[in-house]
Amino acid sequence: MFLKKLFTRKKSSPQKSKWDRGIMIFDHTSEVIRAEKTLKDAGWSVKVMGPPAEIQKGCDLVIEFPLMEQMNILRTLEQEDTSPLTVVPVTSPLLSPVELFQTKDFGDFLMVRAANMKMTIRKQDLTIVNISGGGCPDVPYLAAQLTGQKLFASVAPRDIGHTLCGYALQLAYEELSRQCLS
Repeated sequence: MFLKKLFTRKKSSPQKSKWDRGIMIFDHTSEVIRAEKTLKDAGWSVKVMGPPAEIQKGCDLVIEFPLMEQMNILRTLEQEDTSPLTVVPVTSPLLSPVELFQTKDFGDFLMVRAANMKMTIRKQDLTIVNISGGGCPDVPYLAAQLTGQKLFASVAPRDIGHTLCGYALQLAYEELSRQCLS
C-alpha cells in the first residue's frame, strides 16, 4: 500500500561532509526569503536553515550554500541588489547551521514544525488537520484555508500567506510533501 511505504523509515545513507558548505547571514528575514528565491531561480543548490548560536547576528534564518561557488552566488545576489551581512565557511560543528524542521509522529498523524509554524496531516489520507504556531496576522486565514484540504491538492501557503509565519508554513508544507513522497 502506498501510504504504508510512505511512513516507513528510510535507511540512512552516508552523510556528506558539511565542510564544503558556507552560510550567509542576513539582517532581516525578508532578505533571506528574497535571496533564497533569487538563488533557486538561478539554479543554485541552497537551503534555508537556522543560524548556529555562536554567530547569530541578524534574523533567525541563514542560507547554506556550496562554498566553492561563493563568488558566483554573491555575484548573483548583487545583481538583484541583495547582500548578506556576513558569509561564514562551515569549518566545525559549532558553526553548523541548525535544521529548521522537527518531525513528530503521533501514530495516525504526522506533524512537521518549521521555525515557529506547525502543520499536521492525517497519515491515512494525507488530509491537513491542523495549522498552529506563529503570531502573524495571516495565521488564522492560513489555517482556515488549509485545514481539511488534502496535502497535494491544497493551495501552497506561499500563494496565500504574506508574512514570516506564511513562509515558515510553506517550509513545513514542503517538508511534509517531501516526506510523503520519499
